[in-house]
Amino acid sequence: MPERPDWRSQADALGFRFHSLGGVPYWDESAHYRFRLDEVENDLERPTEELHELCMDLVSRAVRDERYLRRLGIPERFWDYVRTSYLRGDPHLYGRMDFAYDGHGPAKLYELNYDTPTSLYEAAVFQWIWLQQCIERGTLPPATDQFNSVQEKLLRVFAALAPQVPGVLHFACVRDSLEDRATVDYLADLAHQCGIATHYVAIEDIGRTAEGRFTDAEDHLIEAIFKLYPWEFLFADEFSQYLQSSAVTWFEPPWKAILSNKGALALLWELHPGHPNLLPTFFEEPGEALCAGWVRKPLCSREGANVEILTAAGEHVSVPGPYGDIPTVRQAFHALPRFGEYFALIGSWVIGDRAAGTGIREDSSLITRDSARFVPHVIAA
Repeated sequence: MPERPDWRSQADALGFRFHSLGGVPYWDESAHYRFRLDEVENDLERPTEELHELCMDLVSRAVRDERYLRRLGIPERFWDYVRTSYLRGDPHLYGRMDFAYDGHGPAKLYELNYDTPTSLYEAAVFQWIWLQQCIERGTLPPATDQFNSVQEKLLRVFAALAPQVPGVLHFACVRDSLEDRATVDYLADLAHQCGIATHYVAIEDIGRTAEGRFTDAEDHLIEAIFKLYPWEFLFADEFSQYLQSSAVTWFEPPWKAILSNKGALALLWELHPGHPNLLPTFFEEPGEALCAGWVRKPLCSREGANVEILTAAGEHVSVPGPYGDIPTVRQAFHALPRFGEYFALIGSWVIGDRAAGTGIREDSSLITRDSARFVPHVIAA
């Protein structure tokens, strides 16, 4: 596909300022992926919603059986915190499932990103703008569609939450992360459109009162907050002792710590062995002898860090990172499909408990890293 000559200036104007990283495009519209409608409906949308139901069933089991929480490595002092969050019905916004899918046979679940999923804005907005402009400019047929109701469903979720949000809904991320800030700004804008008062605070600027309540940089009490910051980091933070006394409504809620953990993949396989969309996955014992054909993943890791692969053919691939001392799961190796020079990973979004759309990342490696490119897609007419 020819690139739109003005896409970079459009991205800058719309706040999509991480469209290029180190001078290399992160957004890449020099190609796109085409799906048939039946592939989307039967091979992506339907399995996403079915697996989401299995995930919610797993959470229900885990909060009622401490053996699950122990195996996931969730600190024991937060078990009641996680349990209470789920049992009182703390609401949630979104999640993303990562699939390997080549158009033949069932999509295979690689990972769950249910606490801090990114690539949201580019999936929800920028690839939709690309589609509309390509149709307007005649480079795509008029009847071309896209599997994308992400923003529509996010607005519905925020509209439903509006009466439940006490006062201001804060939005937080690490101060120096351009991508994370763009994501929380996008979500804050959607919340604002639904009548919710919003305020940004950097994670590093959150303080506390003598009573153990959290405050923003202007010393206003934080009553509700969306944080693009993992629960395992919060549990390990020096301020974690105040989590339970803070009286904060969190998005995503504490019970998402169960599904943001790679151990959930092993538990899903234990509960549903042979499911066509799951890969055999097991908790790994230190020093365990393994045959070739596996992927090793830390229970908690981000963007491919510390993931290690040994293919059945003996090829070894790994990505360094800061999670080397964390327990691991071992997943059966199932290669990402390769198109041209790149391996494609499909991110399938869950918004308000429904499948909502797709974003595709391409990498030259079998392991999808933080440098992987985002490539748009269409449903062919």
